Amino acid sequence: MSPPPPAFGSESAALPLPLHLGGDLRLTRQRREVYDILMEQRDHPTATELFIKVKERVPTISLATVYNCLETLTGAGLVKQVNVDRSPSRYCPNLDDHGHFHCTGCGSITDINFKDGTQESHLQLPRGTVVSHIDVAIKGLCPACASQAKKRKPETKKSRSSLN
Repeated sequence: MSPPPPAFGSESAALPLPLHLGGDLRLTRQRREVYDILMEQRDHPTATELFIKVKERVPTISLATVYNCLETLTGAGLVKQVNVDRSPSRYCPNLDDHGHFHCTGCGSITDINFKDGTQESHLQLPRGTVVSHIDVAIKGLCPACASQAKKRKPETKKSRSSLN
């Protein structure tokens, strides 16, 4: 008779992934904490930002461990890596087809969904094209930054007119 499976949260606990991903993934306590924080906050953090948050729950974790956890979770298809320009990679738990809006004012990244659910329907591709990956990133100002920019703009005009 084989021994019972290890308890959840133990270093060698193996939990199956959702059926659409297939396979098994060993969810160590560190991987679970990284994943849980990504799912709870959904703010597209960098590895360093995640490290700071996870360290509150797992004081002994290292930045290298967080990077390793992210690599494993990304490789297993549980998390998407998001790259914006030359900035550090960010991580997104949203596995649905979607794009990202990057605010050039505050640096926040938010998910954007497509009205009909598919990105390919918005593109005119040559017949027979097989799309394997689409990465949509839109840049601009989020509502809060746009509002702040509008408030500052009239002041700039006033100061210019007083110079004449």
